[in-house]
Amino acid sequence: MKINTPFSVSALLLAVMASVGCSQQPADTTVNTATKSAIWPTITTGIKDDAEMEQKIATMLSEMTLEQKIAQMIQPEIRNITVEDMRKYGFGSYLNGGGAFPNNNKHASAADWIDLAEKLYQASIDDSLDGSTIPTMWGTDAVHGHNNVIGATLFPHNIGLGAANNPALIEKIAAATAKEVMVTGIDWVFAPTVAVVRDDRWGRTYEGYSEDPEIVKAYSVAIVKGLQGAVDKDFLSQQRVISTVKHFLGDGGTQGGDDQGNNIDTEQQLFELHAQGYVGGLSAGAQTVMASFNSWHGEKIHGSKYLLTDVLKGKMGFDGFVVGDWNGHGQVAGCDNGNCAHAANAGLDVYMAPDEWQPLYYNLIAQVNSGAIPQSRIDDAVTRILRVKMRAGLFDKPSPANRPLSGKTEVIGSAEHRAIAKQAVRESLVLLKNKQQLLPLSANTKVLVAGQGADNIGMQSGGWSVTWQGTGNKNSDFPGATSIYAGIKHTVEQAGGQVSYDLNGEFTNRPDVAIVVFGEQPYAEGNGDVDNLEYQRGNKTDLALLRKFKDAGIPVVSLFISGRPMWVNAELNASDAFVAVWLPGTEGDAISDVLFKQPDGSINYDFSGKLSFSWPNNPIDNENRGDENYAPLLPYGFGLSYGQSNVLGDDLTETTQHSQQLDDLVLFERAIKAPWSLLLQSGEQQKNMDSSRVNVGAISVHTFDKNVQEDARAIRFSGAELAALNLQAAFPADLRAYVEQGGQLQMQIKVDKAASAPLWLAMQCGDSCQGQLDITEQLLQGGEWHMLSVDLNCFAQQGVDLAKVFIPWQLSTQGAWQLSIAKLAITTEPAENALTCQ
Repeated sequence: MKINTPFSVSALLLAVMASVGCSQQPADTTVNTATKSAIWPTITTGIKDDAEMEQKIATMLSEMTLEQKIAQMIQPEIRNITVEDMRKYGFGSYLNGGGAFPNNNKHASAADWIDLAEKLYQASIDDSLDGSTIPTMWGTDAVHGHNNVIGATLFPHNIGLGAANNPALIEKIAAATAKEVMVTGIDWVFAPTVAVVRDDRWGRTYEGYSEDPEIVKAYSVAIVKGLQGAVDKDFLSQQRVISTVKHFLGDGGTQGGDDQGNNIDTEQQLFELHAQGYVGGLSAGAQTVMASFNSWHGEKIHGSKYLLTDVLKGKMGFDGFVVGDWNGHGQVAGCDNGNCAHAANAGLDVYMAPDEWQPLYYNLIAQVNSGAIPQSRIDDAVTRILRVKMRAGLFDKPSPANRPLSGKTEVIGSAEHRAIAKQAVRESLVLLKNKQQLLPLSANTKVLVAGQGADNIGMQSGGWSVTWQGTGNKNSDFPGATSIYAGIKHTVEQAGGQVSYDLNGEFTNRPDVAIVVFGEQPYAEGNGDVDNLEYQRGNKTDLALLRKFKDAGIPVVSLFISGRPMWVNAELNASDAFVAVWLPGTEGDAISDVLFKQPDGSINYDFSGKLSFSWPNNPIDNENRGDENYAPLLPYGFGLSYGQSNVLGDDLTETTQHSQQLDDLVLFERAIKAPWSLLLQSGEQQKNMDSSRVNVGAISVHTFDKNVQEDARAIRFSGAELAALNLQAAFPADLRAYVEQGGQLQMQIKVDKAASAPLWLAMQCGDSCQGQLDITEQLLQGGEWHMLSVDLNCFAQQGVDLAKVFIPWQLSTQGAWQLSIAKLAITTEPAENALTCQ
């Protein structure tokens, strides 16, 4: 729950009292260099020891109050702090999350960004309230360019850059990004992501360069150098920003590709597969590391002293600081967003606390005073923070508005930077199929362009593009950018050819060739998780478009926009040429540079991209380079160049015999299962169920004992107004596999008191996307526990998109119902008397 207004004094005192009352014994936070194995190397960075700087830090630390030290460890978000908050507390850093802008204005100008940076900086060095003059710093997710800022150059996402396999180009991209970031007065970039992605169903696959650590390690060196400067050259100069290697550790290897899930690799595998990006990035002098949301063998990384302290800081010798991810500390066992001593004791130095920073601040102070967190741990964290700030020159350089690049808006989206991005687009393209050498095309021809991605800069840019999810954007939100269609149009018309565009592929004059641009809609993080890699599963509209041209005898070039390899056998069969364009960013015109010949018939730019992810041969199994019995459709490293023999025919199997083994998806059994939570709604009011008894308006819920302690929930509707109880999550669940196997929503329920008004069971898939059923007639009266099962097809038939279910269970009514529930699950086990909707 986000805190948008200050806590009352009484609420703060209660929080502090609670934290002291529940304090744990002081943890041993000393670094243990004798790790469980000798696999972890000590990293040599080339950064010279600076005894004078270390003495300054020690002196400064000795003069700081506990409150000032804790403030250095807190990182709130710009939507949830004011300039006066910064003046009062003196936060060590702050961030803008995806979709956060100065003044909440998506179209904020560079001047608006600088103005906010300057105001917060000046407040941080104003010692009138907090007694501190330590400058704050601003961190941002510039993950494929300065992607939060209108008009910035957006480079291809990392999956495309991996296909380019060009570390020198990556360093140029990082340097260009650093400059555009510095124009807006920002000091610190949350990049690079060095996840080695082992399951392409993960919604962050496109943030990874490869399924193999080889490219990731080389790229981590290059991008850190590009962002920060080389250690022996212009390291952290006024042309550079602080970098963050993330997410430590194992985020790309969770079971089932589950975002924020559990990695069960051995420690040797963790090092060999998932740590190589840190070996590279830290050796290049990366100053910060971001802890990962995921767990390792069930323990959240934000709470892992072994990995954060013993391995990273101890054995590997990292002397910068560890920053958390968005409220990641709140996922540690026994913690919540506003209270987590465990994370500090584990080795977290900076809490990314976007909203509940205020209770966290006061709780941490209380926990140090009570002995739950040793003072030495706080001093170590703040020493690390000050060390990075001093290395970055924050105590010496001008304020954000007065730095060399500040306000130079001509740098943002400059021709020089766009030229680098165009090169990256060209080198990222992977040619998967080229039947009868259809490509390269003559530009002096009649071309029809079709498909939803052809003239859609937001779609070609993907997630983390202006907005967090990359959704809600129009082409006008990307000034200076070009769509894929615009590039094709320019190239063809310049050569004297004809080009037309129709979304659905309609034409009056028969074209010589159809170029169809299609693929995934934008997403980020958990919203992109899928349980199956089949493209447009159950809704093959793009395949129908391709077949329309094929049936008419028109050659088809498919340009596939995606954040991961997908099972597209049917689409490959319906295409004469097929190009994986990934998520190319704002320079869509560079694609036409490769597709078309020069006027004299010679090759303009050849395809050079090679798969850094294996292309799947079925939608279920995930194969990676080096696996036993490795047999993908197209292997790691595949990519045709012009003139090479085509390898894919039109006879790929379009059905799969690979059945998906599904365990029950348990939503509630004894406790609500992560990542789900209960939300009570009554009219316009709503409240999370964050204690054993919660009420709001016309609904109340409390825990009680059915078989064991607090294993059931009693729900009471007063009937005063429409009220609902929702089981929800921040990210959607993909339930398609369950409905395909006859799945049902099952709940163990007891009616304590019925009402005349209907009781509705609903499932929701976002705004204006839900299906609901009146289950009144299916319920047994008389206070008997019974199992109610509802066929998932009942919700699908009402328009629920089972690929993205945010609320799998909701009860609502305007009546005075009194009910109890003891178990909720989605299962494929058949049940007698299930409610069906045939």
